[in-house]
Amino acid sequence: MEQIYVRHVELLGYEKRLFPSQHFVYMLMVKWSDLSEKLIYRRYPEVHTFHKTLKEMFPIESGAIEKKDRTIPTLPAPSWLDSQKAAETRQSPLAEYCRSLISQPPHISRCRLVCSFFAVRPEDENPLSPSVSPSRYPSLVESFPLSRQLITGPIVLDTYRVIGDFEKTSKHEITLQTGDLVEIVEKSTNGWWFCQCDTSLGWVPASYLEPLDAPEEPEEAEPNYAGELYVTTMAYKAELEDELSLEVDEEVEVIHKLLDGWWEVRKGDETGHFPSMFLKSAGRKEPAEPQNNSFQRRPPPRRSTIRNPKSIHTRGRRSLSQDAYRRNSRRFLQTTRGDLTQGGRKSPLRERINQGMNTRSGQALLTQIIIPLEVSGIALSHSKTLFVLLFFVATIRKVVMASLSLDQ
Repeated sequence: MEQIYVRHVELLGYEKRLFPSQHFVYMLMVKWSDLSEKLIYRRYPEVHTFHKTLKEMFPIESGAIEKKDRTIPTLPAPSWLDSQKAAETRQSPLAEYCRSLISQPPHISRCRLVCSFFAVRPEDENPLSPSVSPSRYPSLVESFPLSRQLITGPIVLDTYRVIGDFEKTSKHEITLQTGDLVEIVEKSTNGWWFCQCDTSLGWVPASYLEPLDAPEEPEEAEPNYAGELYVTTMAYKAELEDELSLEVDEEVEVIHKLLDGWWEVRKGDETGHFPSMFLKSAGRKEPAEPQNNSFQRRPPPRRSTIRNPKSIHTRGRRSLSQDAYRRNSRRFLQTTRGDLTQGGRKSPLRERINQGMNTRSGQALLTQIIIPLEVSGIALSHSKTLFVLLFFVATIRKVVMASLSLDQ
């Protein structure tokens, strides 16, 4: 019986898969000599590993002895960034490679290695899922007797879409247009993300990017109105009404850490957005995140400043208004104050204030406020004026003493 061989291979496209980890596979329609057609899925590193093994089997046709004798087609090596843009770019050379490979002389195109590589595997008919153990299916690298094997796979990056035109202002940034797709190399907490777009690499504001799959960001935690104590490292003057103006070395409570680098902070009873790159944890002497790039001295643009943002999602990002932040924060503080006598939790900044007011210097300051005022150089000729003044001082005394007993 004549051995079945591959007579045609057509590249149909590629797919993005998330199990067992995020990767891309190419869809290949294989037509066999018995007139059957089978759809298989292969990763690009697999194809390249097969290509290297094929060259080792046929050193003359691969040009290892004489370059002029080479007939086996070339195939670019896989890049270390396995991104969607790279997967799309590889389609043309991969399709050409398959066509040229099948047109090789029979001792190459019909060899056992070629037939085994394009044969249907169990995972082609039933793709791996979280309920199926990957160990059931041997990989291509384990099946072939290679002299060199891949030790690590390529790095898979998240793909984001640009929602507005961004013009770079330094050599460390890259210019983007609405609709561009970028791969995220690094997400910095200060709101500047290091991205790759085509062959360009540089920093981009996170506010100009949105995930392809959904508008929500699972990495973005819910607000914590108890707050984390931070200290400002640089002064900032508010440019929008929902921001806070703060000086250097002011203590604030961070109640919401947002991915765009503009954190929601609380100072007293007031709340507002503040650049996270100008904050450090109160328990640290050094900045919370070292500024490795000199250009990152300015905060990233706010999303509200983008002109005509164009999102592909019908449902926008979940975002709280400043009124909601302020309302929820004040409600939390009121509840906390009401629970203090029952051992409730205090906010970090309020605890420090109360500790300072309970010291001798704090009590001395209060004593200076609540003692009767000594009027010098002014003759109180009317007893009614004196009565009103004494009543006012007594009221202040009651309010301050009540506040001290509540904090204790």
